[in-house]
Amino acid sequence: MTVNKIKVFENKNVRTVWDEDKEDWYFSIVDVVAVLTDSKDAVAYWRKLKQRLKEEGNQTVTNCHGLKMPAQDGKMRLTDVADTKQLLRLIQSIPSPKAEPFKLWLAQVGSERLDEIADPEKAIIRGADFYRAKGYTENWINQRLQTIEMRKELTDEWKARGIEQEKDYAILTNEMTKAWSGLSVKEYKKLKGLKKENLRDNMTNIELVLNMLAEVTTTAISKSKEPETFGKSLSIAKEGGSVAKNARTDIESRIGKSVVSPLNANDKPALEIKDDETRQDNGIEVIEED
Repeated sequence: MTVNKIKVFENKNVRTVWDEDKEDWYFSIVDVVAVLTDSKDAVAYWRKLKQRLKEEGNQTVTNCHGLKMPAQDGKMRLTDVADTKQLLRLIQSIPSPKAEPFKLWLAQVGSERLDEIADPEKAIIRGADFYRAKGYTENWINQRLQTIEMRKELTDEWKARGIEQEKDYAILTNEMTKAWSGLSVKEYKKLKGLKKENLRDNMTNIELVLNMLAEVTTTAISKSKEPETFGKSLSIAKEGGSVAKNARTDIESRIGKSVVSPLNANDKPALEIKDDETRQDNGIEVIEED
């Protein structure tokens, strides 16, 4: 399923399409060219640029494809589009003052990424700073950073079992998520009103803990059983998710409501569920014995 949208940038329309299946945005290249170059004929500009890049053997241009988008006459017409990664690469090839900030930003991101490869601790510090700048609470940030560490341990374990493709990670993660939450990753994101955003960045701290429990358990079981096939790893992912499901149902029986929440990062403070919020069961306070 695809959804056409119009985004406004510097008073100019940029046609976009959201591909729900691939979970990616596609942008009209001609519209972006018009914004960055102020060309009176963006179509001709793009035609010449595309020809030059093809002659240079640029694979990005080769991989770009066409999608139907609403034209000025109101009809749906085939238009060259690029996903985010392709678009950023094409911007680097546009000699325009307006494109320069994008190029500088890409250079900065690339430099930071190389620094993080050399010193992974920088990635953790930068990640915490990023979440603070976005307005997340300190307790939520601490929880989120722990989940990143646990996620890496799980993916390292999958690599040790010969699983290296991102699509395979996605399949395993999807089954594990479904096992504990009752929702696929796509369904979970839809519940929270998300598209390309990271699901974990939009989880409450309780959801983060349960997801982390599923991942930690999956890692432990995998290390114990040492699965030799993808199918066996898939079964273990479901097994790890089921452990977190048991914890989820126990929590829900005590608080009287689902912990799988539609809350998202639009209300960041709300993602930090306080203890007193989880100690109520349909209005009756839960009293613990000493």
